[in-house]
Amino acid sequence: MVKNIVKDVKFLSLPSTDMTEDDKYIIADLKDTLLFNKRYCVGMAANMIGYLKNAIIFEDIKKVYNVLLNPKIIKSEGEYEIEEGCLSLEGKRKTTRYKKIKVEYLDEFYRKRIKTFTDFEAEIIQHEIDHLSGILI
Repeated sequence: MVKNIVKDVKFLSLPSTDMTEDDKYIIADLKDTLLFNKRYCVGMAANMIGYLKNAIIFEDIKKVYNVLLNPKIIKSEGEYEIEEGCLSLEGKRKTTRYKKIKVEYLDEFYRKRIKTFTDFEAEIIQHEIDHLSGILI
């Protein structure tokens, strides 16, 4: 189901909790809402659609949608500064990102994965993981 984008800074500042198999329905809502907003964004965190759960989705460079549940960055390198925008906030803000990150997560079938992401994909993932921690750019 397509959900409204949350713009309440107090809600977005709350940390999320881990996804469980009981939360599977959130994945469909994330996919539907990202597809609906694809002209405006390439990634989304569950709290952006009202769920305080550790789930993100993003479109990779091959135009494939990737779901990362309970993602954790376990390694990062290549620090740089950038300006980013967000559907939940107006304007752009400066932030620090890393060119290369290694992420441990569960896929949408709750299988454990570890994968390295670079460049724009890494930037998107870092932005969405920040959302899960209640960090707003």
